[in-house]
Amino acid sequence: MEAYANALLYAIPFFSILVIVEIAYGYFVKHQTHTVNDTISSISSGLTSIVKDSLGLAVILISYPFLLEHLALFSIAETWYTYLLAFLAIDFASYWNHRLSHKINFFWNQHVIHHSSEEFNLACALRQSISNILGYFPLLLIPAALLGIPYKIIAILTPIHLFAQFWYHTKHIGKLGVLEYIIVTPSQHRVHHAINPEYIDKNLAAVFCVWDRMFGTFQEELDEVPPVYGVLKPAATWNPILINFQHVWRLIQDAWHTKSYYDKLRIWFMPTGWRPKDVRDTYPVKIIENVYAVEKYNTKTSTSLQIWSAFQLIFTIVLMLFLFYNFGTILKSYGYGMMVLYGMIVFVGIYSYTSLLDHYKYTIIFESIKLVLGLFVLVSTSDWYGLNTYFSFGSVLMATYFITSFLATIYFSFAEKMWVSSRKLAT
Repeated sequence: MEAYANALLYAIPFFSILVIVEIAYGYFVKHQTHTVNDTISSISSGLTSIVKDSLGLAVILISYPFLLEHLALFSIAETWYTYLLAFLAIDFASYWNHRLSHKINFFWNQHVIHHSSEEFNLACALRQSISNILGYFPLLLIPAALLGIPYKIIAILTPIHLFAQFWYHTKHIGKLGVLEYIIVTPSQHRVHHAINPEYIDKNLAAVFCVWDRMFGTFQEELDEVPPVYGVLKPAATWNPILINFQHVWRLIQDAWHTKSYYDKLRIWFMPTGWRPKDVRDTYPVKIIENVYAVEKYNTKTSTSLQIWSAFQLIFTIVLMLFLFYNFGTILKSYGYGMMVLYGMIVFVGIYSYTSLLDHYKYTIIFESIKLVLGLFVLVSTSDWYGLNTYFSFGSVLMATYFITSFLATIYFSFAEKMWVSSRKLAT
């Protein structure tokens, strides 16, 4: 966990800078691919994912070291070609993991967050899952285990492989000639994120597009078919935590409502979108039929609320960087339970300020929970996870933030209603 946290200490600023560069570029070329609310939601989703991953909040069904110990047919030395083989094995496994996520109802829930944005930009690359609590990916690395590829190499290359998928989430790069036959490009990935009938469930590869060409899932971006982004059952919220569990909640409801015990069981393993007939008729769910008539989700929010939400996002990023910079020290001094509490405060905070963008009337409840948890840490430890070591007023700073955040949430909960009402009267 600590090694992953150290990697994120550098990855978070790097990705944030690239998102800012893309926003600036879009502004100067007058082709902006970002909206304030959507970008805040996307980056916030990334923060929830790295909190979950860095704290190890998942159940690993089987580990790669176990597979390596029991399945390895060879013993391979650590050379450059071992790294190449390992990267190819990870990419191959990623393709099939991705394909499962698109084809099986239960697995789609762990991936839907990544497709939930109705925009396509570098920020949407950060929409990563917190609902993938069952770690089965090592099973897809059996080829690597059979070859005897050391765990150390897999551990080094896995985050690099993930980070390598960031750059092609953009509209600002066209087709790349001969590279279109070798690697996944922005053009290919625009197809993957599209819900057009011609594009859906295509281009599932992560780094090398050869897998799509081999297994029949490749689709070129067509000039006459502009991609439309999102999911066929729109998320209709800026709250990334809600988006993570929307699909599984629908599955739970369908499994509960169907009268067939057979359907209660098989719904989880049926193709994505499958529903029992009795439930489908009785509890219809709206699905996009004409992708070109889609009206994007857009809550009317004042500039002041957008600025406040952007501040909340930036402050949350700072909190995460502080956690990762002091990961080992905090774990040793405060214990794993208090680190999980740190993660909970971040989660509840994100839930609160993204729900405020949705005009969710119960946002104040979650902000109250954040206030209570934050003050509990400050009172019980007389510090904020060692912040006083850097600033003598660290505890005061954090207490001020929690109280200010609480009061601002109350203000915006009422002020936004008045602002929206005044806008309606003006029109």
